[in-house]
Amino acid sequence: MKKRALSGIKPTAAPHIGNYLAMIRPAIDMQDTYESFYFIADYHSLTTLHNPEKLREYVLEIAATFLALGLDPEKAVFFRQSDVPEVTELTWYLSCVCPLGLLKRAHAYKAAKAEGKEEEINAGLFSYPVLMAADILLYKAHLVPVGKDQLQHLEITRDLAQKFNRIFQQVFPLPEPLVQEEVMTIPGIDGRKMSKSYGNTIEIFLPPKQLKKKVMSIITDSTPLEAPKDPEKCAVFALYKLFAPKEAVEDMAEKYRKGGYGYGHAKKELLQVLEKHFAPYREKYEALKGQPEEVDRILQKGAQKAREIARQTLEEVRRFVGMRT
Repeated sequence: MKKRALSGIKPTAAPHIGNYLAMIRPAIDMQDTYESFYFIADYHSLTTLHNPEKLREYVLEIAATFLALGLDPEKAVFFRQSDVPEVTELTWYLSCVCPLGLLKRAHAYKAAKAEGKEEEINAGLFSYPVLMAADILLYKAHLVPVGKDQLQHLEITRDLAQKFNRIFQQVFPLPEPLVQEEVMTIPGIDGRKMSKSYGNTIEIFLPPKQLKKKVMSIITDSTPLEAPKDPEKCAVFALYKLFAPKEAVEDMAEKYRKGGYGYGHAKKELLQVLEKHFAPYREKYEALKGQPEEVDRILQKGAQKAREIARQTLEEVRRFVGMRT
């Protein structure tokens, strides 16, 4: 029997190559090995995104991206979070056993508090770790792909599962992290970790001219063209080696160290390798974006499969907490 793996992505912007490397590609690779559940976390997006048109746009773009890049809805359960309302009911049950201190230790809350923004936090953002735990526990997932910076989310989930199991009855297996070591830090165009919140992303299916503009705007130091350079300190090289063949990466590193090779040359090579990598999928992506009804049909079909399991889990939970006999 295959182990069940689960992962979600928040639709708060167009998907970028950081999403691709850290979540989308690993998810697609896992669909043959695990019983895979992948969802678009639109409930989570509401903590920061209050534009309904943008939300619908981002959901469509993310779904089209997954499908264009090779996710097979016959192999993986692919759905929109809000199409499985059972997750909100489970969130309430978990909230009622969740210590307040656990949420106060969550990274997002602590960071906002440290920046003096505690009063700006909405209740949804404060309690989102409970919804995240419900996302995982509702399907009794065994494995959750995460980066090391996301391990706390899974630790909170495990804490809540253990507490619920101890107070009521053994319902939830304890999910294990599947850590993606090789894509821990994907630099954005400003050198910091690529993140929608920093506005430093390179979107996956940008039109060629916009992609070129983004790549050529990657920040580098002022080392002159003729001088040797350290490839390991350059964001352009860091991105290049995530997509280029090993021999090409070694060749670029040697050119950096020899000198006479400028950052502009490296950016052009990065642009070429990105175009080559994603071009085969672009036509299908554009076609899917033009068929929102078909994309919605696929998500609804996935939600039907997800709800079968969600309802079974909730029946157990309701019975154990005393809501049913």
